[in-house]
Amino acid sequence: MTENRAPDPTPVSPWLKQALELGPPLLFFVLYLRLRDEVFTVAGTEYSGFIVATVAFVPITLASMAALWWLTGRLSRMQVFTALMVVVFGALTAWFNDERFFKMKTTIVYGFFAALLGLGLLMGRSLLAYVLAEALPMRAEGWTILTRRLTGMFAALAVGNEIVWRTMSTDAWVKIETFGFPIALFVFLWWQIVALQHHIEDEGKG
Repeated sequence: MTENRAPDPTPVSPWLKQALELGPPLLFFVLYLRLRDEVFTVAGTEYSGFIVATVAFVPITLASMAALWWLTGRLSRMQVFTALMVVVFGALTAWFNDERFFKMKTTIVYGFFAALLGLGLLMGRSLLAYVLAEALPMRAEGWTILTRRLTGMFAALAVGNEIVWRTMSTDAWVKIETFGFPIALFVFLWWQIVALQHHIEDEGKG
């Protein structure tokens, strides 16, 4: 009897995939740098360059997600959730003409991931293993350790974002949001994979 399985994602160049995933934040950063000192008047309301860059970031992100879906036939739940947050908080930022909404988006995204992973742990499951087990074969103990640590990391990033946007300038927040948080997360994940090497299974062993 044949099982009904979701089709495997279409292979795509890792460089192209990275460009589509990282391109929107970098374009937002460039737009912000070009527009930060400008003020735009629309229908009698003045909007800062940050607000305009935020509004432009929404279709850029959606176009990137559409391209990824067209090329691979699949989007991860994380990508869909992040894109949804960009749309919702981009709209709130524009509607209320208040940059704080977009800055809070990062806190909510990281906080949501921390809460989701933490809930899985309370239920005795590693949601990371559920999502990534095929790409990274690792024993259950390793997945539990990695999930606990990543839960803490996401929580720390959420708290860090709150501290940054509430106490620092918009310039500082944009730079830390674009480069600081992603680099910190990448280094943390790389460090954890190295530290948990003894939990990774050798697929060549029978």
